[in-house]
Amino acid sequence: MPAAPRLKIGLSACFQHADPTRPLFTNKTLQYVEQSIAHWIMSSGAIVVMVPCPTGETARGDVTLQHYAEWLDGVVMHGGADVWPGNYGEEPLREEWVGDRVRDIYDLALVKAFAEVGKPIFGVCRGLQLINVAFGGALYQDIETQHPGALQHRNATTYDQHFHDIQIVPGSRLAQLYPDAPRARVNSIHHQGIKRLAPEFEVEALSEPDGVPEAIRLKPAPGRGYIAATQWHPEFHKQGSDTLDDTAILQDFLAACVEARKHPVRPGKPVGLRDRATRLLRGALRRDRAEEKNNP
Repeated sequence: MPAAPRLKIGLSACFQHADPTRPLFTNKTLQYVEQSIAHWIMSSGAIVVMVPCPTGETARGDVTLQHYAEWLDGVVMHGGADVWPGNYGEEPLREEWVGDRVRDIYDLALVKAFAEVGKPIFGVCRGLQLINVAFGGALYQDIETQHPGALQHRNATTYDQHFHDIQIVPGSRLAQLYPDAPRARVNSIHHQGIKRLAPEFEVEALSEPDGVPEAIRLKPAPGRGYIAATQWHPEFHKQGSDTLDDTAILQDFLAACVEARKHPVRPGKPVGLRDRATRLLRGALRRDRAEEKNNP
């Protein structure tokens, strides 16, 4: 009996925008993936495909994100830059928290494309925050500033070696995956986090002791696809260490991809998916370009 075809998993692109001072690829926009997360997904035997942004000054042809969503079995949303607060109706409290609005447009469109065809979506760090915002939630622009008594969730010196404990919510899908581990240790490499959970989502893990959401999942319902995310980076956890073994999380996502391949769902526009955020971003980008032309 022939083996089942390998899963094809999309991985959202990270961006380095055009920089005239860069010695290599001078003034060119770079799209790339971080090696660890690609290798984490590939550890299961799945094939990883970066999903490039199909728009921009050099765009040619008619390939869209919808084509990728139809072809791939699921997508993982990468970590990275802050999410622009304008997505959830706020002004940036500091200039350094503006985020990457160009990447936001791409990421929101990518989530929308996969959600509309019912393909599984998994988010990591920024991916969790982006998913929460895409479906109507809001973020702390900076946890330590806006959440009194919060832990330090990011340490620039220790980076992926900065850890804290989480409590897994009883009765959640995550609790089913880890029945013998109501608490676990995870890395913490973020300064933004969920302030208001998106409707139709549920929290699956909380940081201890400050209670910041660390894992979320779209509530299951007929005709609704799989969407889940973690605030920590599972790809940075080393096997055999005292941190959470994230194999079960990856296998849960991939099992959903297998199921979606066998039984495609066509839910159309998912409940709560926020189109307004994309319109706000496009409007802001048009204003920025106009200002640049008027103030060269």
